Amino acid sequence: MADNPERAPRVVIVGLGPAGDDLLTSGTLRRLAGREPAFLRTSRHPSASAVPNATSFDDLYDELATFDEVYAAIVERLVAAATASGEVLYAVPGSPLVAEHTVELLLRDPRVEVEIVPALSFLDLSWVRLGIDPLADGVTIVDGHRFGVDTAGSAGPFLVAQCHSNDVLSDVKLALDLPGSERPEVRILHHLGLPDEVVRTVPWDELDRSVTADHLTSLYIPRLAAPFAVEMVRIEELMRTLRTGCPWDGEQTHASLARYVEEEAAELVEAISALANPPSADAPDPVDHFEEELGDVLFQVVFHACLAAEEGWFTLADVVRALHEKLVRRHPHVFPRADFDTIVGEHAVRTAEDVVRNWERIKQAERAARNG
Repeated sequence: MADNPERAPRVVIVGLGPAGDDLLTSGTLRRLAGREPAFLRTSRHPSASAVPNATSFDDLYDELATFDEVYAAIVERLVAAATASGEVLYAVPGSPLVAEHTVELLLRDPRVEVEIVPALSFLDLSWVRLGIDPLADGVTIVDGHRFGVDTAGSAGPFLVAQCHSNDVLSDVKLALDLPGSERPEVRILHHLGLPDEVVRTVPWDELDRSVTADHLTSLYIPRLAAPFAVEMVRIEELMRTLRTGCPWDGEQTHASLARYVEEEAAELVEAISALANPPSADAPDPVDHFEEELGDVLFQVVFHACLAAEEGWFTLADVVRALHEKLVRRHPHVFPRADFDTIVGEHAVRTAEDVVRNWERIKQAERAARNG
């Protein structure tokens, strides 16, 4: 047990820096020279050899199914060891306060006292290699596992951490369904500070094929041209959460929601009419109100698409994709088709009335094709 029964068990947390032991701080080296039992979150780090007699938690990564389970088990082992010996040393990659969930858990755990020894993180090397000031440039740091959600509504720049596998890089790439002209180039940051360091600019489509990613891999994305796609990811994720977490949302069906579609559509029409009215102190801004009502109608679309996805019929992405394809088909004067003359005849498109006429002819042709 602890030598001093009145003192809470202590966990001293040191960071092993972002690369080799040449980047260890003097504070870390001083604490590594102590005699308390030492533990490593993982031995799979270039500076792990600086703690030669430490016990690693690599076995937990192999045994448990999720990272959350691993982190909780690490904390339990550390608390037990600190309770038994009074004080333990816990060494983590990088800096203890950057992307270290076990440290967050320990800081909230009332069973132990925590001392943190500052260290360099992968972020310090990233800014140097990129040649940027993250504060001046307004860089947002995001987790690669939550890229689609955490980047929603922002155009960047982003530093994407936790890109520990090519699957994560692939998920990042697929999170944004951008047209070719809007796909940004990204900087791969891999093994910074090590002899095999890679800092390379690659096309968006190549980001999951440019390196073999591991826990020392991250991305820098200077700018996203279209944050709309990730906003749709957020609203779809929110809808799924409401279906499982809210009693009202959870019991709705297509039939029960039908009346809300009519109500919201009617309110949108009223909001459109109100756009002609000047703003007044006793009424909402007509443009803000219009935006809100558009959102309410969109919510009905998202809700029905979520229910359809639960039935295995189609997804919100399928709805948008089908709409895109239909709009292209119905505008052959904008998107030329080989069968244009066959469908719409010899009539040139010069006016809006011509467009409406062709729309109906194409619609009838599509209906006839579906009916055989």
